[in-house]
Amino acid sequence: MSGKRDEPGRRRELRRDAVDNRDRVLEAAAVAVRREGTAVPMATIAADAGVGVGTVYRHFPSRDALLSALTHRSFQLVLETARRAAALDGPPIEGIRFFLERTIAHGTDLVLPMHGGPVINDQATVALRDEAHRTLGSILERGKGDGSIRIEVTRADIVTFGALLAQGLPHVPDWKSTARRHADIYLAGLLNRTGQPDQTAEPATD
Repeated sequence: MSGKRDEPGRRRELRRDAVDNRDRVLEAAAVAVRREGTAVPMATIAADAGVGVGTVYRHFPSRDALLSALTHRSFQLVLETARRAAALDGPPIEGIRFFLERTIAHGTDLVLPMHGGPVINDQATVALRDEAHRTLGSILERGKGDGSIRIEVTRADIVTFGALLAQGLPHVPDWKSTARRHADIYLAGLLNRTGQPDQTAEPATD
């Protein structure tokens, strides 16, 4: 009888362990792919995660499945950050500052096509990417509308610069501090110094 009462709790514990193992594999894989490229051996990822290679294949039956999951996870982080940035009170430039700061902080977790990661191959991930871009675009449009951000800035500019900041240069010590300094310089360049909406220029397209 005791065994029967304990069985649901045991199943929950096993499920929690499986989720934890999957998360560890994804975290290790993100670092390994950024370090060695998409051809990094699955055994290397397993060793970095502290699990057996069989555990990796249990969650991700192929390399393509693992790479696809990494890309999806990356765009989930990007979209979450963009939404939090868009929800902030205050000037739109501060929303962009927040997005860039959190992108720098997420650095090693992001495996994106711009970083040499796999090309997106499923509609769910495409939808995440597109929603993240639209959300960033809404911040820019507010800034252009109130005259605080230059009219020619596009959401592609923000996305590209964020990807550059997230990809640390290998021989730069304390990359995150350097990236934050570059972000400050970049943000200053986005400001419309006239303080008025530009009625003459047409917005650049992405």
